Amino acid sequence: MAQDGQSTELTAAGDHDEVQSVSPGTAVVSSDAVRDPGLPPHRLRVTDTDPKKAKRAERTVYTLFYLSLAGSLFAVAAYMAFPITPEDLLSVRLNNMFIGIGMTLALLGIGIGAVHWGKALMHDHEAIDIRHPVRGTDETRARAVEIFQEANEESGFGRRSLIRNTLIGALIAFPLPAVVLFRGLAPEGEDPVELLENTAWEAGTRLARDPDGTPIRASDVTIGSVFHVIPEGLPEMDHMLEEKAKAIVLLMRLKPEDLNEEESKKDWSYNGIVAYSKVCTHVGCPVALYEQQTHHLLCPCHQSQFDVANHAAVIFGPAARPLPQLPIAVDDEGYLVAQSDFKEPVGPSFWERH
Repeated sequence: MAQDGQSTELTAAGDHDEVQSVSPGTAVVSSDAVRDPGLPPHRLRVTDTDPKKAKRAERTVYTLFYLSLAGSLFAVAAYMAFPITPEDLLSVRLNNMFIGIGMTLALLGIGIGAVHWGKALMHDHEAIDIRHPVRGTDETRARAVEIFQEANEESGFGRRSLIRNTLIGALIAFPLPAVVLFRGLAPEGEDPVELLENTAWEAGTRLARDPDGTPIRASDVTIGSVFHVIPEGLPEMDHMLEEKAKAIVLLMRLKPEDLNEEESKKDWSYNGIVAYSKVCTHVGCPVALYEQQTHHLLCPCHQSQFDVANHAAVIFGPAARPLPQLPIAVDDEGYLVAQSDFKEPVGPSFWERH
């Protein structure tokens, strides 16, 4: 018990004559703490005891990798054998179905094969890996190399050449359908980079509301308001959706004194009204969230933020460059019009690498 707040007397169990004085707050460690039970005993699998079962599991694994390889090639062949024909819905369905079947086989073959390899053939001894926050000793680093060598031996990656080679082949073939599909996004015989460098905006094109196409007067745009904008006449254009994806714009009005404009771009706005591409410069998501008080635009996909008051400069997130600004003016009837097309490519920065 405590005496005068200075010390505590503890009497050892079974010996009332021995008294030990300790400072207040000293923890008492229990003598009957639960002991670490350790790892359970290792149980051998059927593939560990029966070589025939192990050989059958090995055949299953490389057969699945072969299936993945065949699925990837089938997807590429399906893309060529079932092309999409404009205005033919059946061709779209056949193209999607057969390419999907091929890519499904490619994914499942690699996934199930890798899981079955680990479950049936790789060593499954449980172990504890103690990690240290500092650089290990030379002996520890040498032991790490030995562990990698042991892992190679236990997994059979270096020894089971047929499994290894089929896995490598499946992994090499797997990206091929994606490469073919991405190239097919551009119209036949045209350069996709060149197509993305130009949009439907040109000098004198009126800014219109999306989606009804109604032209916008400068007097309609109040301070703090936001308009989703397309070029006038866009709904009547060929490949309307593709053109809209490049030309979509956000129109906002700030107090003129809140704009910090570069000298060379001061005539790109009109009385505090500015227009910027709605296509994020990260991966092309729609930048559609506007914070009225801070003048920030937010991309909801990966949280890139752009400062409208400073030429849509990137202030947060993975976007690599500001949103392209559309130079605007007002015509004789008071409608907002474009002075020209965008002065830089619209969309993700990787399209500039050409």
